[in-house]
Amino acid sequence: MWLLLRRFGSGLIGLLVLYLAGGLIVPLEALVSALINTAYAPGPALAISLIARLPVCLLLYTAIVAVGLAAAEHRRARKERDRSLGLEVALEHARRALARATSPDAAPDERLIVTSGARRVPVKISEVEWFGGADNYVVVHWTDREGLLRGTLKTLEKRLDPTLFARCHRSALVNLARVESFAPLSDGSWRLTMESGAEVVTSRSYRRELLERFGA
Repeated sequence: MWLLLRRFGSGLIGLLVLYLAGGLIVPLEALVSALINTAYAPGPALAISLIARLPVCLLLYTAIVAVGLAAAEHRRARKERDRSLGLEVALEHARRALARATSPDAAPDERLIVTSGARRVPVKISEVEWFGGADNYVVVHWTDREGLLRGTLKTLEKRLDPTLFARCHRSALVNLARVESFAPLSDGSWRLTMESGAEVVTSRSYRRELLERFGA
């Protein structure tokens, strides 16, 4: 049963699996206990002993499951806190990098020529909140505006400061310094809220890469 707890942990699926397993474990445990009791100590018949032991075995099993689920939930919450702290570290690194890049003593910020409507607009990379992939184009989002840049996210990512920009999804590249807040989701991903209020979801695989990059 401890293997079941380690494998499925908490959640509705875990509870369902554990209680389905209990439908086999509890009667079997009660039967074994009743057989041992009738074999080594005179007393009531096997059927009576079995019926008497079923409630006790059920209570014991329920208590063990509850303790195991509580422990699994505690481990999950602790891991999520550690991951959240790791993301906070990454965001702080990015904010410091942005402050250095936009300081008066810094070199001029690189600009992207973005197509917005019928115009071609120069956009400072530091002002970009996030990039979205769209086939052979990149959608550039900055200060409540958006435009198109010909190319791919993979090619663009190589040009960007890895301290400042991170891939959070196969079709999204985020300026970490422009992340206002974040919240964990039930599937283990993160929802990032940008300064403009836009929301970008970080998948679990890219979340792991991001944390490993900053040693979290």
